[in-house]
Amino acid sequence: MATGAASIVIATQARRAYVEIVLNALPALQETIDAGARVLLGKVAEPGLVIQRRNAVEQLKSKGMAWRHAMEKGLRAAQARGKLDFERPSQFVSAGTSEFTLVEDSTIEGEIVSSRLSLAIMDRASWEFSDLRSRMATLEGSDELDPQDILRPHVLARATTSAWNGAGLTPENWRVLQSLIHDEIGHLAEEAYHEVNRLLVEKGVLAEIDLRPFIRRARDSGLAAPPPIGGSGGGNGFDGGMGTSTFAVPPRGAGAADSSRSPNGGGGAASGDDGSSRFSPTAVGRDAIGQETRMQTRTGPLGRGASQAEAVLGRLNRLIWRQLPDFAATALDKSVGSPALKQAIGEAQQGIAQRLSRDGAGHGEAAQISMPAMLEALHQQKLALKKAASSPVERATIEVVALLFQSLLTEERLPASVRVWFARLQMPVLRVAVGEPDFFATADHPARRLIDRMGACVMGFDATLSKVGEKLELEIKRIVQVVEAYPDTGRKVFQTVLNEFEAFLENFFRNENEASRKGVSLAQQVEQRETLAIQYTIELRKMLSEMPVQEGVREFLFHVWADVLAVAALKNGLHSDATRDLKKVAADLIWSASAKVTREERAIVIRQLPPLLKALRDGMQSVGVMPQRQDEHIQHLNNSLAAAFTARVATISADRMDELKARLETLEELLPDADDVELDESLVLDLSGHESSELEIVGEGGSMPTASMNAWAKELQVGTWYMLDYRGRNESVQLAWRGMRQQLTLFVTQQGRGVLFQQHRLAAFLQAGLLVPAQDESLTVRATRSAMAKIDADPQRLQH
Repeated sequence: MATGAASIVIATQARRAYVEIVLNALPALQETIDAGARVLLGKVAEPGLVIQRRNAVEQLKSKGMAWRHAMEKGLRAAQARGKLDFERPSQFVSAGTSEFTLVEDSTIEGEIVSSRLSLAIMDRASWEFSDLRSRMATLEGSDELDPQDILRPHVLARATTSAWNGAGLTPENWRVLQSLIHDEIGHLAEEAYHEVNRLLVEKGVLAEIDLRPFIRRARDSGLAAPPPIGGSGGGNGFDGGMGTSTFAVPPRGAGAADSSRSPNGGGGAASGDDGSSRFSPTAVGRDAIGQETRMQTRTGPLGRGASQAEAVLGRLNRLIWRQLPDFAATALDKSVGSPALKQAIGEAQQGIAQRLSRDGAGHGEAAQISMPAMLEALHQQKLALKKAASSPVERATIEVVALLFQSLLTEERLPASVRVWFARLQMPVLRVAVGEPDFFATADHPARRLIDRMGACVMGFDATLSKVGEKLELEIKRIVQVVEAYPDTGRKVFQTVLNEFEAFLENFFRNENEASRKGVSLAQQVEQRETLAIQYTIELRKMLSEMPVQEGVREFLFHVWADVLAVAALKNGLHSDATRDLKKVAADLIWSASAKVTREERAIVIRQLPPLLKALRDGMQSVGVMPQRQDEHIQHLNNSLAAAFTARVATISADRMDELKARLETLEELLPDADDVELDESLVLDLSGHESSELEIVGEGGSMPTASMNAWAKELQVGTWYMLDYRGRNESVQLAWRGMRQQLTLFVTQQGRGVLFQQHRLAAFLQAGLLVPAQDESLTVRATRSAMAKIDADPQRLQH
């Protein structure tokens, strides 16, 4: 650790490196935002929003380069001073406005916009910034960074919004793209802080601040792949020329969590300790802005996916390679291990199974086993295996696998009975790791995935109090015994039992789990009803596309009567008399609402109106439409029927009416395939009519999700646990069911109450951090981090 003048030099180099990283990333940032804007433009939306998105795309195309250059200019000017000086609030005014005062609405709006972006950066990068702030304070002998220090998140936010305004881009453009900009700028800042932290650690500055590894992250942005952020650039004052490095980008939210969960307690965005200069006319205004911007910018922590796990494994391999250069080369080969080691592993597996069974590893008795005794037995087995190993690489493999399982077996959130069965997996996993060294090189190895899936499902229940635990434990026991029975099949047996476990989970939550069975049944009924309603809606739209029917009647048929037909079809059958009668009601309504130009036709309408309205009310009653809402629908239909008497549009001929009735009779044969139906919000806007005391329908809340959030929402796996903040409750829920094409997702509380999401709403809750994984990374990734920490502390353990 440098002292005195040397420390100041390092601090100066750190600021220079930070700015260079951001500057090098700006071209890719611009391209990513351009691509994201085009993705938004292609999404279904209200006409007004589509126009706003189109305008934003056009403005970015013409002025995006000017925005980037203005950011570069502002950051370089700030770099020369080490901070960004603003004597007054930043301007963020509408186009054409050249003057402002401290009390102008545009000024207040500009402060709010900048503050939102600053909070978004802190939500994403709070851990990295907190570490960097501590290191800089140590270097400079100060308690805190200057409020306008260039490293502060709000300085980058100010530079971004000021450049936006200076380039002629409008606040309206910003609002349309806010979520995308927040996500990309937050990611950029996180990577910049991360890289500067890494470089400071290499120079010996507070290397022990925490045990989170400094890894290079990678991500799938969910958009057309832009060039990687970073790239070659000028020197930055650090030895080795950091500017020549290229770093990948992590998944949305990976490595960044809500500040309230930060392990080192720093960087809480809500408390304003990022130093941002938030505009606050009054204390009340400040609090209101803080709460509002918190919800606008908060990004839920994404589960660390395959890319994050791959990065952790990459660091593990580099860490081992420093001690054993042959380790990396061996991982490229399909080595099978020495015969002596294979024999020793087999003997160790038998010994562990006998020991655990003898000490009470049967179901219900696992808690009697002493965990220290188990760990000691495994430690002795490890020493025996190392003696049987014929090479340093084999000994390193034995040590790493032992460290992984040491972490797994001391994971307090795993029930004790399950830890016993995990212990019995250590030797089969070691055999795979020795025979297939890519176990350490890829996150999707079936052995890793199996451990992660089983662990994610059992965290959250008490096996001693619930039959749910018993059934899951019995399945895990069966899986382990199958793996033990086929020692020479390598990854194949792990892949086989992983597939079987996935099938077990689907059946378990649907048919065997008392807490979820009722909720899954209700959710499936909702899906069947909504799918059939959409099928009816699609076909009715085709049938009426060229027929002169009042718009109010069309909307009623599409949004109400299609649901009535669906419920009748589910209750009574597609070809039942009840369903046929309701289709006849639809035909009568269509005819009655068409233009009536003769006295005879009007008389028929008047005569048939009372029974028609009664049939309409009965149909709405059958699907749970409230009386007040029924009255509103009937009133609108009465208006449409009255308008038919004075309409000057073409009438529906008798032949066309007969054709319509015939098509309605055979409507079921015309329905689109259910596999092609998407339960999107353009067709199904409200599922609340299905809500009951046992099933809650989430119809509101969250924030506009990004493309990557929508992709992540589709990847959530059955059995995993989450924390849900909804209707004033914050409780643990388990994902119990995914509907057709993942359009509906059911979570179940520990008390058995179901909470049903549409896919878009689920992504919105993930985006807002209202639904977060109970564990922010998988068991094997957490175990790998623990193993790396131990290897870092004592590298010699790999060889001894």
